Amino acid sequence: MTDDPKLRLNRRHFVTAASAALGAGALGAMPAFGMEGSTEVLPGASSSVRNNASSFRMLDWQGYFENTRNGAILVDLTSRALHFWSEDQSIYRLYPTSVPLSEDLTRRGRTEVVQKVVAPTWRPTPAMLERNPEWPAVVEGGAPDNPLGTHALYLSWTYYRIHGTHDTRKIGRRSSNGCVGLYNEHIQELFALTKVGTQVLLI
Repeated sequence: MTDDPKLRLNRRHFVTAASAALGAGALGAMPAFGMEGSTEVLPGASSSVRNNASSFRMLDWQGYFENTRNGAILVDLTSRALHFWSEDQSIYRLYPTSVPLSEDLTRRGRTEVVQKVVAPTWRPTPAMLERNPEWPAVVEGGAPDNPLGTHALYLSWTYYRIHGTHDTRKIGRRSSNGCVGLYNEHIQELFALTKVGTQVLLI
């Protein structure tokens, strides 16, 4: 943290602006579920028509990937849910997410995890700074106002991440500038399950 009052003011403005953007036109928050809400499915189990306790529809990887080599992550931007399958398909997880604020901030398609970072440092993109010049140029990892939360999976697309968030109000909403956000406890679990090279598909 810094003793520079100007930087402290900028960071307060950043947090306030982010919260205001979240509240403007955002849909109601989806119910949160913790580790007990994640679902483990045994190999060969049919999951395409089952639902978990939070009414998210469980999906079968075969509709989206040719294989599960290195594991597979599917992000459904419409239902605001992230699905994970381990390489041997013995583990399946389903998490609620935040999604981009608008269509112009949204990217769909295939990518992969290229880096895994604990306590990631956050730097706004040039476009974000242009829209919000009062935002800080950097927020160090571990800071309570860090938008990337405790862990981040960096994707092959520049500036795109799957990461945690300290602001739990964002989950289940259109609230990001392009990234996919999870509760910190969920990104920590996903972080442990994934590897560099894990397939990712955003639809």
